[in-house]
Amino acid sequence: MALLRSVTRTPLGNALCRRLLSSAAVGRGFSSGVGATEQMSLIRELRERTSAPIKEVKSALVDCQWDIEAAQKELRKRGQVVASKKSSRTAAEGLLALAQSEGKAAVIELNCETDFVARNEIFQHLALALAKQALLVENPSNQVSGIYHMGPEHLEGLKLKLEHPKISGETTVQNAITEVAAMMGENVKFRRGYAMCASSHGVLSTYLHTSPQPGLGRIAGILSLEVEDENSQLDALQRVGSELAMHIVAAKPLFLTKELVTPDALEGEREILKSQAETSGKPQMAIDRMVEGRLRKYMEEVVLMEQKFVVNDSINVKTLISNLSKEVGSSVKIGNFFRMEVGEGVQRNETSSAPEPVAQAV
Repeated sequence: MALLRSVTRTPLGNALCRRLLSSAAVGRGFSSGVGATEQMSLIRELRERTSAPIKEVKSALVDCQWDIEAAQKELRKRGQVVASKKSSRTAAEGLLALAQSEGKAAVIELNCETDFVARNEIFQHLALALAKQALLVENPSNQVSGIYHMGPEHLEGLKLKLEHPKISGETTVQNAITEVAAMMGENVKFRRGYAMCASSHGVLSTYLHTSPQPGLGRIAGILSLEVEDENSQLDALQRVGSELAMHIVAAKPLFLTKELVTPDALEGEREILKSQAETSGKPQMAIDRMVEGRLRKYMEEVVLMEQKFVVNDSINVKTLISNLSKEVGSSVKIGNFFRMEVGEGVQRNETSSAPEPVAQAV
């Protein structure tokens, strides 16, 4: 102690003392006997495994005496707490993921907060795994064909097997989402899913827009084409079906036929058109003709069978289906269709209990 007091009486001695004390503090923090080179190697490996911030990786390793397996479990525990704190934040970005088997297709929406996370390979891997899981979910209404909805409650408790270098093994859907949310540092949530089954004499066609890799996109169009003769030319049905799935994404139809336009939608549009026409100052008879003319235009915009075909706008979809029926030698009809887009209705649904929007045939 006498020597220490004598040393610290000079500026150089003060600096030396501070360095010694700092080294002692560091030694106490890393008293596991693990060398500096091995420490850096463990930090690097755990960061590669988890994608967690380097500060959190180092802290977990120190707390677990540089046991990398224990530290990884500790990071997962901490991540779940972090994820729960972020779960109230708006997640309107993300991706749609599509999985398909013979006669059935399923599409899910996995949301995050930023487009940056939507481009992350771990997020994309999870989205594709969820779509494959959704494909296995039984139709709760036991319909032979048609569209059915899957909410979080249908998937969250199911087992999910992930095979990615940074997130692998069997876990529940909810735990996988929570773990990825912790890795990404954002709110990640499974929002909704839909599945469509074709009839025994039908084919399913799908299209994904803005697709970063197969099975992923921001907008999805799916439809089923049904044919009376099961021996009809499948190539022609699949060709036209693919074009129609793309048409659905581009043209945004809301109804399959004019007869399926809901009375509420029709009356709401009629009221809007009437108000607009009345500003012209024309006689009532002229206003009525204007409204009816604009309603016909409205039908052409929102009814799939009345829309101009995007691949060839010289015909409408009704004519396209008629021509296809002649080509295959059997009557063809559109059984069902739907269109989904990432984030549609998110802001509205945060303050409303209204059902999630999806354009579909009924």
